Amino acid sequence: MNGWLDKLLVAIVLAASAGYAVYSLGPRSWRRSLAMGLLGAAARAPRAFGLKRLLGRVANAAAAKVPGGCGGCEGCGDGEAAPGQSGYATPPAEIKVPLDKITRRR
Repeated sequence: MNGWLDKLLVAIVLAASAGYAVYSLGPRSWRRSLAMGLLGAAARAPRAFGLKRLLGRVANAAAAKVPGGCGGCEGCGDGEAAPGQSGYATPPAEIKVPLDKITRRR
C-alpha cells in the first residue's frame, strides 16, 4: 500500500509540475482558457473538497486586475494614453562626464 501511495504522490507532483510548465511557457491564449477550465472544474467539485474559498479568492483577484498590458492606462497598443498620463516612459537624459573628471581609484 505504501509503494502505491508513494507512486501516486510522485505522479501528482510530476503532473502539477508539467502543468505549471505548460501554463508558464505556453502561449497566452492558452493560459486564459486553461485557467477558466480549471475554475469551472473546481466549481463543479463536491463541497467536501473545500474549494469555495479558493474560488472566491481567484474571482476577486481576476476582478481586481487592470486589463491594460502594463497595468496602468488601459490603452496599451492603441497609441494613445489615458487622460493625465504620458503613455510611455521617457528615457532618462544622457549623463555627460568630462574625460578629465574620470579618475582612477587606488
